[in-house]
Amino acid sequence: MSHSVPGSNAPGRPPAVKAEGLHVTRGHKKILRGVDFAMETGRITGLLGPSGSGKTTLMRCIVGVQRLTAGSVEVLGRPAGTPSLRHDVGYVTQAPSVYTDLSVEANVRYFGAMHGVSAADTAEAIAAVGLETLARQRTADLSGGEFSRVSLACALVSRPKLLILDEPTVGLDPVLRAELWERFAAMAEAGTTLLVSSHVMEEASHCSSLLLLREGLLLAQLSPAELSERGHSNDLEQAFLHIIRETSGVPNRRSANESQVAS
Repeated sequence: MSHSVPGSNAPGRPPAVKAEGLHVTRGHKKILRGVDFAMETGRITGLLGPSGSGKTTLMRCIVGVQRLTAGSVEVLGRPAGTPSLRHDVGYVTQAPSVYTDLSVEANVRYFGAMHGVSAADTAEAIAAVGLETLARQRTADLSGGEFSRVSLACALVSRPKLLILDEPTVGLDPVLRAELWERFAAMAEAGTTLLVSSHVMEEASHCSSLLLLREGLLLAQLSPAELSERGHSNDLEQAFLHIIRETSGVPNRRSANESQVAS
């Protein structure tokens, strides 16, 4: 996969998402601290960082359901949360948002009805996540990986211009993870912009641009190749750890409690 310059766009093309001076505070805790970035249209941007780094909060800001303490977020040229964005932005949370007593097809058809889509669109969304043979199956009877893919189909049925996926591959086996990333790549090739969060650094290689988040701070926005170069390692997890130590002033040596980025 070729990588474009992170945050860049073709001449005259505005970014799909632009955040400036983004701060979110809950109580006395600062969740996001002055986050600035721009996401290129029609590309996969990876949002990577340890658990508790603020990834989900940042995604909620983009969707428009998170109150901002300061700063701004613009999505597809409009302020995040603008009602007209409801048909253009798909959001898949970590917890699958489907009805367990309905079939796969009924779930996708229900969410599609909110956008006035056709039966053909419903079938296409189900096929896109590889659940054609289980379309009539009740979702409660599906495996964990299949269950997660129903949520994705429900988000895809409206053909969103921007698709936001919060840890979509958690709990999936390596084969299913690979299949999903192939589907994400095909969607980006067709013009959809994707923001995919993960704490699994090996998934960074599938993205055009990476947002590296830690403790509410955006450490860097760069391509996987740039991460490897800046972090002095072909192992992207080790490269990320190098950047963490570099930005926090910690001596550049691997400590025992750094054996996992997601610890």
